[in-house]
Amino acid sequence: MVLSTQHPANRSLVAVVDRARPRIEPARPPRDPSRPVRVVVADDSYLIREGLRQVLSGIDAIHLQAAVADGTALLAAVEADPPDVVICDIRMPPSGRDEGLQVARRLRATHPGIGVILLSHDAGATDGLALLDDGAEGRGYLHKERVHDRHELLAAIEMVAQGGTIMDPTLVQEILTADRRRRTSRLTQLTPRELEVLGEMAQGRSNSAIAESLTLTKRAVEKHVGSILQKLCEEDEALISRRVSAVLVYLSEVAA
Repeated sequence: MVLSTQHPANRSLVAVVDRARPRIEPARPPRDPSRPVRVVVADDSYLIREGLRQVLSGIDAIHLQAAVADGTALLAAVEADPPDVVICDIRMPPSGRDEGLQVARRLRATHPGIGVILLSHDAGATDGLALLDDGAEGRGYLHKERVHDRHELLAAIEMVAQGGTIMDPTLVQEILTADRRRRTSRLTQLTPRELEVLGEMAQGRSNSAIAESLTLTKRAVEKHVGSILQKLCEEDEALISRRVSAVLVYLSEVAA
């Protein structure tokens, strides 16, 4: 990964120029620099949404196309008139959880040329890594309290519109550490379904209870458990000890 803080208009943000991971390379035609960057804003907070509207409306280099309150309205605005960049809260209705992340993933598939900047009050490495999982190009993740003026916001928008990546500097080391830990984790040996089963095991559920929770047959759960124990535990451990060992690996690397 190459990090640069030398963006001329913005030295308090960090531009992630490259990431050492496989990534999608969407076709992104060069943007005409003489044309304003078209932006759609989404935030369920009226004050933040209107504040962004006021700030962006006062920048000649920006054309604000819409300011909406939830993920559904955001996707509708994108379909009606695709912008260059979407700026949205990471947690919005209708889910109220990670709606911004879901929008970013969907746009990567349906409109790969649209940049996305996520805003958060409680930005963390987990969400930052999730945003970059399907490619770092044209993605930004900023803490709402650390965007100090319109020049910083404009610099972030322009960087993302050009296919760059902007991250709040307080997140970069946390993300690097989490990414390194994730790459060396023994849990990377497990399939997504095996991780689900192990998560159920960590809650103390029996195979029968796991089967009911995940809508699987008991036989399927037994096969998943056997695979988990084979991948995470020593062969000479007793079955009960191996099950406990697998749960401890999960708790130490995921639930901690």
